[in-house]
Amino acid sequence: MRQDEITGIVERSAKLVAEHYVFPEVAERIAAHLGDRLRAGRYAEVTDPAALGALVTEDLQSVNRDLHLRLKHHPTPLAEVDDDPADEQFTRLAETTMGGIARVQRLPGNVGVLDISPCLFPPQLAGDAMTAALRLLVGTDALLLDLRGNQGGSPDMVALICGWFFVEPVHLHTMYDRAGTGRQFWSAAHLPVPRYAPDKPVHVLTGPKTFSGGEELAYDLQQLGRATVVGERTGGGAHPRVGFRTHPHLELTVPVARPVHAATGTNWEGCGVVPDVEVPAAEAQDTAYRTALESLLAADPQRPTADEAREALATLS
Repeated sequence: MRQDEITGIVERSAKLVAEHYVFPEVAERIAAHLGDRLRAGRYAEVTDPAALGALVTEDLQSVNRDLHLRLKHHPTPLAEVDDDPADEQFTRLAETTMGGIARVQRLPGNVGVLDISPCLFPPQLAGDAMTAALRLLVGTDALLLDLRGNQGGSPDMVALICGWFFVEPVHLHTMYDRAGTGRQFWSAAHLPVPRYAPDKPVHVLTGPKTFSGGEELAYDLQQLGRATVVGERTGGGAHPRVGFRTHPHLELTVPVARPVHAATGTNWEGCGVVPDVEVPAAEAQDTAYRTALESLLAADPQRPTADEAREALATLS
């Protein structure tokens, strides 16, 4: 890369952060820090976009550790559009990952598993796939919601899924933009599938890779008393972001809003979602499955699936 090209990318990145970052006072500090690093020769030895993205991201995040703020490298060239340049790639990802429905499974004892990864895609991209998965799982007696590989996504999809778990619409959070204007998010009032009965146990599986929208879903269900979170603390990224094309292979992602949760008055930014039951992420499913089976058997030892539940418990011991 030429030095003038690098200078242009870094200067534009600083300007975009100053103009759009959710906290104006922090935005000025970040922009100034990038300018200082540029003048100090921080990027003088950079030879390719991936290396520049890594260095600039490190500097962007050094001020307040906002993991959504980064200069992201894309191996595939970004579209030259006015909207988010990565939207086209995001749409293709939804198409090639079954809308994020990685696994729908019934385990012995009539315990369901829903694995949502890599993302919670917006309802317009994956709403049909998600409701189909929920329809398959509605007859299970307990659910393991696996978000260990979920990297984030749409708060509207989170609201759709939460609508399946709550009998009445529930206020989830209010999203405030840079100017302080708020938009409320509520769990979906209507779904084209029966709701998951409120007395059925739900365990959410998390790990350090659980991030952003995946964290929101875990946090919503935990803080509103609908689920037990099992696994490891999540990544700690709460701020939704927009993307800007600064180079054919570099996207600057800038957080532009912050959620304030209805139950806690705060969010999971920087601290992550703390599990109710802390175990290594690799052990989260077995731990939650065991707990679910024990709970079901305690509630009704003569249930139709009791024998297979006891056999499953024996294999987990």
